[in-house]
Parts: sequence; C-alpha cells; structure tokens
Amino acid sequence: MKITITGASGFVGRNLQAYLKSTPEVEPISVRYIPNQNLQIKADAIIHLAGKAHDLKKVSQPQDYYDANYELTKQVYDAFLASAASVFIFMSTVKAVADTVDGILSEVDVPNPQTHYGIAKQQAEQYILRKELPSGKRVYILRPCMIHGPGNKGNLNLLYQLVAKGLPWPLGAFENQRSFLSVENLCFVILELLENEKIPSGIYQVADNEPLSTNELIRLLGTSLHKKSRIWNLSQNGIRSMAKLGDHLHLPLNSERLQKLTEDYVVSNDKIIKAIGKDLPVSSSDGLVKTFESFGKKN
Repeated sequence: MKITITGASGFVGRNLQAYLKSTPEVEPISVRYIPNQNLQIKADAIIHLAGKAHDLKKVSQPQDYYDANYELTKQVYDAFLASAASVFIFMSTVKAVADTVDGILSEVDVPNPQTHYGIAKQQAEQYILRKELPSGKRVYILRPCMIHGPGNKGNLNLLYQLVAKGLPWPLGAFENQRSFLSVENLCFVILELLENEKIPSGIYQVADNEPLSTNELIRLLGTSLHKKSRIWNLSQNGIRSMAKLGDHLHLPLNSERLQKLTEDYVVSNDKIIKAIGKDLPVSSSDGLVKTFESFGKKN
C-alpha cells in the first residue's frame, strides 16, 4: 500500500512515519493552500495531517485557520475523490465540536465550536460529509483530544519543568478530569483504519481509555522523576486573579493556560474501540510516563 501523508514534518507526522516504518511506501508531501490549485496525488491512501494548530500566543490571523484547515482540506479531499486512492483519513479535532465539555463528549453531540481553529475544522468536516462518496472508497474523520508523546511541546512540558525543579504545584484545589491521547495509540488507530476494510466510514473520536486529573499528572511526574510531588491547595479565586494579571503581563500563567490545566474535558472513545474490535495498546498512565521520559532526554 502506498501511503501519502501531508503535514508529515509535524509532531504527529514524525511519529506516524516512525510507526509505519515497516510499510515500504510512505510518501510525505508538503502542501499549503494556494487559491485555485488542483492537487494530484497518486497513492492508495491519503492521511491529511497538514493544518494550522491552535495558536496560544494569539498572533495568527483568523483567515490563516480557514486557509490551512478548511480551504486546503477541500483541495486535498477533492484530489482524493479524483484519484484511485481508496482511503482518506482527515485529522480534525475535538475542538471542532466543543471548547468546553459538560459530562462526556461523544460523536452524537451537536458541534458548537467557538474558536476560528475549531470552526475551520468543523467546516472541513462538513465539506467532506456533504460530498458523495464513490463506491470502494473509505473516509475517516478523526477527532483526537490532547495528543502527547516524544517531541511534544506545550503544557505537559511546562508541568515537567515545574516538578523537575522541585517547585510546588499551586493548583491542587482544582479537581478536574481530562482525556489525553498517546501519539502511539493514535498511530495504532490510523494503521487499523488503513488495514481493516470492514471499519465503516465516519467520524471517530480518539482518546486514551482513562481520563486523569492534573493533580494525578503531577503525581505521575513525581514518580517518573523520582521526586516527591508537592501539591498546594491555594484559593481558586486567588489563582484566577493571578491568571488575569498574567494576561496583561505575559506571565507563564494566564487565564487560557489556567483553563487548559484545570478544566474538565472527558472524551469518549467507545465508538472507535468498537469499530476496530481491539483495545488500545498503551494505557493512559504508561503513555504519559513515556512522554515525560522523552522530556528528560531533551532537558
């Protein structure tokens, strides 16, 4: 099987190429949105990872998201429909459905994205779903939650630095539950979709089996670093006031980062597990420990 991967130089793309190393024909291609371009892709399967991630620094223009996540996806999907390829996998996001979750997010929830990032991904999903799918072709829209693994950057690395330096975790008063996704589990799911023709086309959320709280992450970090985790239960109101100050002074803790570190965001993976008929190879805690260990190798 010849597999074309867009966005192969990104975090997921690098890990996926390593995971598919036993597959002889994996072709990474570089694509970007150019108006009126007609892409021609010769492959048996197309995995579309290219796009623009959510920008926490807020320096991106709204149109950047629509060009990279909607317009480019249209062009790549049209190329798939016009090609002999039989499988198309589009990497969307749970943020195409909801920015906050009350309960457990599932595929039946009505999408209501609130950011340009999520709206653009949702528009791309709708474009794919509206097109009539020719016989013999399969299309999968994957909605991963927060992906982590070797090469990961962001809030998990921030937590690692805090525990590694012996600093206390000041947000212990916030009890939350959050789903994570090991990039190894994501690659496992993608390979199953490529190889199993019986898995029906559709939208699938992808997450590890067990959600964890941020306090549990701190304890896991302490265990992996052989350090005693220090968790402080400071006033939630006081912490929120500090985060608002961070919005203006560009401090490491700001309102958006506080929300990401303490919010509930639990994602159901029941549909994809039933579809592939196999359990995920990596547990939530084991996957996170692997990620933390990769931080240690870099720092």
